[in-house]
Amino acid sequence: MKKLFIVLAFLLTGCVGLPEGIKPVENFKLDRYLGTWYEIARLDHRFERGLSRISAEYSRREDGGVRVLNRGYSAEDKEWKEAEGKAWFVEGPDKGYLKVSFFWLFYGSYVVFDLDHEHYQYALVSGPDKSYLWILSRTPEMKPDIKDKLIAKANALGFDTSKLIFVDH
Repeated sequence: MKKLFIVLAFLLTGCVGLPEGIKPVENFKLDRYLGTWYEIARLDHRFERGLSRISAEYSRREDGGVRVLNRGYSAEDKEWKEAEGKAWFVEGPDKGYLKVSFFWLFYGSYVVFDLDHEHYQYALVSGPDKSYLWILSRTPEMKPDIKDKLIAKANALGFDTSKLIFVDH
């Protein structure tokens, strides 16, 4: 019975840990982060495979959480795909560390570990481990020097940046 409870607890909470060596940004301002972000690059995952023109829109929920609307175009199906989720802060609203759910009670980490604090124009985001990585921008294109800087940082922290997929917009 005790083992069953532990397994159920794990399944219901999902994987909301931090990847080794990754620290969420401090002084995070949700109101500045809200709005539309464009995916510039990512590591491959089943839920985004085959999609282009990917964006994510963040807005406040009435219950205090964050609404997440991910959107991408499937050229194969010739249609837009959308997934709506909800997110909450893990350690408080001043840290870029949230748990996100797209499937009922299953949560995954959303860790902002690099951010343009001055203008909120780019972000480097991880999931619960180093197989999840996203480079995000407020515009569909990113200056090459900024993109190179973010890739170099992710590589230095142990992400396999040789496997990045650069998104067409």
